[in-house]
Amino acid sequence: MSALPKIAIIGAGPSGLTLANILQRHQIPFTVYESDASPHARNQGGSLDLHPDGGQLAIREAGLWAAFTAHARPESDVLKVVKNDGEVLWDGNGPDARAVPEAERFAHRPEIDRQALMQLLLEPLAPAAVRWGRKLQEVVPAAGGTYELHFVGGVVETGFELVVGADGAWSRVRQLLTDVKPYYSGISIVELWALNADEKNPWLSQYVGKGSCFSFGEGRTIQAQRVGDGSIRTYACLRKPESFLKDCGIDWTKPETARKEYVERYFDDCGEDLKRMILESEDELIPRTLYMLPVGFRWESRPGVTLLGDAAHLMTPFAGVGVNAAMTDSLDLGRSIVGYTETPHEKSLVDVVKDYDLRLFPHGERFAQKTMNSMNKHFSATGSEELVRRLRAAHGK
Repeated sequence: MSALPKIAIIGAGPSGLTLANILQRHQIPFTVYESDASPHARNQGGSLDLHPDGGQLAIREAGLWAAFTAHARPESDVLKVVKNDGEVLWDGNGPDARAVPEAERFAHRPEIDRQALMQLLLEPLAPAAVRWGRKLQEVVPAAGGTYELHFVGGVVETGFELVVGADGAWSRVRQLLTDVKPYYSGISIVELWALNADEKNPWLSQYVGKGSCFSFGEGRTIQAQRVGDGSIRTYACLRKPESFLKDCGIDWTKPETARKEYVERYFDDCGEDLKRMILESEDELIPRTLYMLPVGFRWESRPGVTLLGDAAHLMTPFAGVGVNAAMTDSLDLGRSIVGYTETPHEKSLVDVVKDYDLRLFPHGERFAQKTMNSMNKHFSATGSEELVRRLRAAHGK
């Protein structure tokens, strides 16, 4: 076995923690550094669908399949598609439902809550393996081809032979590889929550259904998603300039009036049920601007430094592939590091990183291009109809 390199993983999101589990399973030491103070410092977001050849494959490699099946919700792999005028074009909860044999429950794209995914990825790790409250300020090249990590507050960690940036959209690690930064995608969204929807709002629970409800149209979409804690999250999205959420004149600090103004100005001609989804999601309101890295983004490979997930190929959520791309990165890099430690003299660590980067670039580009194509279709006048055509073809209807 080769001498084990000193490895730092920056970021305790799905990609960083998946890589950590793969390395731990092969007794390869590492340390994860995360800026959040604890796993519960902030809400982790809604649900994710893990694909058999993407996130699910990485979960299996990490030895966590049993834990995944205990947390995942295969029954939520259901779609409802509605035109902006309210006409239901497809309903996987009703007339378009399909029976799934028990043996195939995980053969498609089961949903798992982000919080549950984080929990199952954290539980197997040694407590000392993840250091919370470490916000990276800078990665600094040091003697002998190693790197220093400088954290906010003056803490410095030294001697790393491999630094893996899994630190998201505004990655500090990426700054060591390129000057390229994310740019505005053209899409702004308002995220709204309805907690305990089954009890507090049975109508909303029934209307959205067991999984997701999508409505696509020219320059706008409305998307709702069921979460495992019983809540429903609705995303009312617009194609607008980057400053829209600041300049539109709506006071987002007053959610009740903000919801009404937002609907009246930008969704008033939508179907009544779609407007009701927005208006009755009363428990939280979060305005967001969406950013992305260029399709085909790549960097000059550098010894001892590489990227995973959003740090490497940030994309919008409109194809549902981001976490699968990220966990596929982790799977590839994890296997590469394991191979390096188990087959001495075949490759240097420099070669391992370079080869991984060269595989990552086309893989990331495919996902990013798919996302760009999906985003453009979703925000087109026939977005809902096009999605239903694809669903009917896939189901032989």
